[in-house]
Amino acid sequence: MLYQTESKPQSWRAVAVFEDREMMLYLNRSAPQVRAGLREAFFDLLDEEEREQVKSIALQRWTGASDAGRWVHQSNIPLPTEKMVQSA
Repeated sequence: MLYQTESKPQSWRAVAVFEDREMMLYLNRSAPQVRAGLREAFFDLLDEEEREQVKSIALQRWTGASDAGRWVHQSNIPLPTEKMVQSA
């Protein structure tokens, strides 16, 4: 019997790559959605010192079954350079 917890799994993510570790920044259902939400996540989750230590941001796609797959590197995303100001 198959139990699904999501109607469509979130299958793309952006990962900050540091010298000694990785940190997931953003998860969504498509690469364009990840790219669109990355800037805000980058500035919200990382402080100034951490942002300076990020070597790259990897865009990864989940491949395989939801419980038996793996993340596959697709490309690198340019580092955001300044925080977007949201207008009210």
